[in-house]
Amino acid sequence: MEMFLHHVQVSGPAGCEDRMRAFYVAVLGMSEVDKPELLRPRGGAWFRAGGAEIHVGIEDDFRPARKAHPGIAVADVDALAGAVAASGAPVTWDDKIPGLRRFHTSDPVGNRLEFQQAAS
Repeated sequence: MEMFLHHVQVSGPAGCEDRMRAFYVAVLGMSEVDKPELLRPRGGAWFRAGGAEIHVGIEDDFRPARKAHPGIAVADVDALAGAVAASGAPVTWDDKIPGLRRFHTSDPVGNRLEFQQAAS
């Protein structure tokens, strides 16, 4: 059976959508995807880059995911790290996996994200 990852959901507090749009679209370069009409009343937002999607769901008792995280492969990890740093978000490089350049950051509500590229 063939499988592939369609999306990862992260959570956020009510009212965070504009901050998430500013980060996921303006900083990371993702595009916002229209949520289906029946899901719009729940709040949140969906974003896509290539075949990867991140869905932001609203959680009443929100606590950021500081350990669990999506790991997203990108074509130019250095350029993305520069954009993330320029936005004021943290960039923490991790060289613990041989052959992989990767960094971790946090979205505007504190969820951990990883971006990676195979080392050349």
